[in-house]
Amino acid sequence: MRGPHNILRLIRTGATLERTGAMKVVLDAFEAPRLIRIAARGLVWPFQWLGYKGDPAMPPVPRALTALGPAYIKFGQVLSTRPDVVGESMATELRVLQDKLPPFSIKLAKQAVQVELDRSVDEVFSEFSEPVAAASIAQVHRARLSETGEEVAVKVLRPGIERAFRKDIDAFYFAADTIEFLSPASRRLRPRDVIEHFDGVVTGELDLRLEASSASEFAANTKDDAGFQVPEVKWEFSGRRVMTLGWAEGAPLGDNAALDAAGHDRHALGSRVLELFLSHALRDGYFHADMHQGNLKVAANGDIIAYDFGIMGHIDEYTRRVYAEILYGFIQRDYMRVAEVHFEAGYVPADRDVDEFARALRAVGEPIFGMDATRISMGRLLNYLFEVTERFGMETRTELILLQRTMVVVEGVARSLDPGVNIWDVAKPVVAGYIKDSIGPRAFGRDLLKTARVLARFGPRLPGLVEEALIRQATPVEQVKPRLWPVALMGGVGGAVFGAGVLALVMAVV
Repeated sequence: MRGPHNILRLIRTGATLERTGAMKVVLDAFEAPRLIRIAARGLVWPFQWLGYKGDPAMPPVPRALTALGPAYIKFGQVLSTRPDVVGESMATELRVLQDKLPPFSIKLAKQAVQVELDRSVDEVFSEFSEPVAAASIAQVHRARLSETGEEVAVKVLRPGIERAFRKDIDAFYFAADTIEFLSPASRRLRPRDVIEHFDGVVTGELDLRLEASSASEFAANTKDDAGFQVPEVKWEFSGRRVMTLGWAEGAPLGDNAALDAAGHDRHALGSRVLELFLSHALRDGYFHADMHQGNLKVAANGDIIAYDFGIMGHIDEYTRRVYAEILYGFIQRDYMRVAEVHFEAGYVPADRDVDEFARALRAVGEPIFGMDATRISMGRLLNYLFEVTERFGMETRTELILLQRTMVVVEGVARSLDPGVNIWDVAKPVVAGYIKDSIGPRAFGRDLLKTARVLARFGPRLPGLVEEALIRQATPVEQVKPRLWPVALMGGVGGAVFGAGVLALVMAVV
């Protein structure tokens, strides 16, 4: 589908922003220079008649994003968690995008349930409510199971959502390719790879069987986490376009008035959201990657309840260690170590100056420490970080996109609960604990044990592998073969001895 027709789609995006009045609001929120304001509005003004009108009852920015479609709504959801970037007023306006979008009819929802479960709604549920929440991809109904009387949440995909997302992402690919062609300097940011990553995430979110699996795995990982709950998946009543979970009763995390009325400590809640996210990301390498206020509730006992598992993040063990060392270096204000970790991981090209990079990182980190969290401008901080990455030729790391995005969102959620929450103070014990467990002697022993297990699996094949490697060399096969069996035998025995030694060492350490 990618082609010039996407030019119209992108023009219509700008035209919609101008027609709804969102263009001016966005430029004001980001304090855009006067020249950029004139250029941006001058380019789209002649085409504003192509823009969508949207719902006149909504504020300009939510009006524009909802008119443009689900992919744009996702972007608005991220911005809704960052009052320090877009301003408190706009952030509040954008929160309607989290779970208060216009729903589709209950009739269509019941039809989807019947098709997916191959049973009528009245047969499965004794009660089935009007939509209680509606977001960009799906809406949720409160229901009661006929068999057990248990209250559940039934999530149903929006009709035609797959096609709507495909159109948006198709235009994003076109924009990324155009940017890379017109601006070679932008290639270090890998815009196309970023869109491919987003495409993969969205594709997974459009299959509720995958979301149910994510919820199940996440619940297993976090079952022992104090003050945290994940609703149970009802597999018998779930499918590709319908998912049923246990009902989560609680106050919305984004409703500060309700939280205050219920007597909850908002500062403690904000700190716990940050702690839980860091713990899941570092300890498990598997985290909820859509932790905005619309996907979190607070139970009567103060537990945080997470739901909507369409977007989950995964990072491997090596990346977790790198990420933890970078965070811990910032917390300790050891900018040289932070710089060295970037170079060791290959995040910064080896031909750059590590001392100069450390000084640049100091300029990013020092303004944070010793300053009241309410005075930190994340907008200015992110802008300077972008300048640093450009200066040192750092490429976008697609495996970290979800992690970085979620960290921005979670910090925004925490600061919306209490502007005084400081991410670095909260992160220190979590990161320090992970560093102690993952980069100390015990971790070394576990790494050796994993190596021994791999060697043990390949032990029987070592003689053959050694023989194949030697045969591939330039020496004629006839001259090599007579000498192969002692070498292969030594390789197999050596691997077995090494594995036994590693196992003994691990037993002693662990």
